[in-house]
Amino acid sequence: MSDLFDTGASEPAMAPHRPLADRLRPQTLAEVIGQEQVLGPDAPLGVMLASGSLSSLIFWGPPGVGKTTIARLLAQETDLKFVQISAIFTGVPDLKKVFEAAKIRRQNGQGTLLFVDEIHRFNKAQQDGFLPHMEDGTILLVGATTENPSFELNAAVLSRSQVLVLERLSLSDLERLTQRAEKEIGRALPLAPTARDALHEMADGDGRALLNLIEQVAAWKVDVPLDTDALSTRLMRRAAKYDKSGDEHYNLISALHKSVRGSDPDAALYWFARMLTGGEDPRFLARRITRMAVEDIGLADPQAQAICLQSWETYERLGSPEGELALAQALVYLALAPKSNGAYVGYKAAMKLAKQSGSEPPPKHILNAPTSLMKDQGYGSGYAYDHDAEDGFSGQNYFPETMQRPVLYQPVERGFERELKKRLDYFAKLRTQRNG
Repeated sequence: MSDLFDTGASEPAMAPHRPLADRLRPQTLAEVIGQEQVLGPDAPLGVMLASGSLSSLIFWGPPGVGKTTIARLLAQETDLKFVQISAIFTGVPDLKKVFEAAKIRRQNGQGTLLFVDEIHRFNKAQQDGFLPHMEDGTILLVGATTENPSFELNAAVLSRSQVLVLERLSLSDLERLTQRAEKEIGRALPLAPTARDALHEMADGDGRALLNLIEQVAAWKVDVPLDTDALSTRLMRRAAKYDKSGDEHYNLISALHKSVRGSDPDAALYWFARMLTGGEDPRFLARRITRMAVEDIGLADPQAQAICLQSWETYERLGSPEGELALAQALVYLALAPKSNGAYVGYKAAMKLAKQSGSEPPPKHILNAPTSLMKDQGYGSGYAYDHDAEDGFSGQNYFPETMQRPVLYQPVERGFERELKKRLDYFAKLRTQRNG
């Protein structure tokens, strides 16, 4: 009597559909598209394979650039058993089984290349568990991560591995991949040249995503090649890679900040838009924009900080999407404002000096003396009231008596700080004169 799980042996089983990405998986390292910076003859992996000495590796790069494929082909090239696990689904008991199997394999004369996908998801203690097996040669570890290894992997694992950066595929790489896919499916994609370019842009440097898109396009039954508008109508544009708590967050805010510092409003607007389209909180951007005014414009343009605060307040009143325009205007103002980090550098130097000087007391002549004992100790004795001095400036010393006068704030010859520098030089000259 048949049941729910009866496969019906009398009927021929249908072969499961193999996705295009699986059918086009490279069979040799020479077939890998892109990543010449690690696979070329003089690149790290090329040199390792030529010398017959492969070390443990960490592949750092975005999704869909070949991390898993390259690891599998490395095992094939070096006659190692390829074992793949994911940190998302693997616990300590599973790891123990993997290590035991690798030990038995090693005793029988075969090494193991252990590929750990999303290795950054293992905590530091779990990462430590790999160390003895790496050191005694039980496994050759190849980890893959989309996050910065410097932050996510412990120092011991990093010291025993070489980090190789895999890059998003270029448009020319994606075109080569498209041609290979067309050869596999036996026909050209029904796309006009501009639509073909748009398809590559939709993939956003991800080869696997491109092959999935190609598989959809190839299934369409159309009489004439589609243009860009028709393609966009039929396909949802792939969301740009952006993790508000990961590397992309810090990379893009760094790009935005440095574009402002570099007086490039166009680049600043571009990175600002990239972060907004990725889902960044505009309030985070408002805070960082205000910080740019304080850190990089400073007193060269005292209005900059006020404009940032006003734009922030405008955003809070208008909300999205209109409020973002106020932030964009502040960005443009900052990018074109005169730049100075004089006050910022002076503040950091003052903090360093304060830590070094410890508990040095102020000079007694600038201390108040509310009691007779304090007057007897010399508190306030000899203080010169600046308003009574010529030019409203006494030139007295306000640093601890044991400290040589430092120079902390050094204004630049730009913007309003040019005027501040004149004032600073004026008081320095007077101070020298008043103190003989």
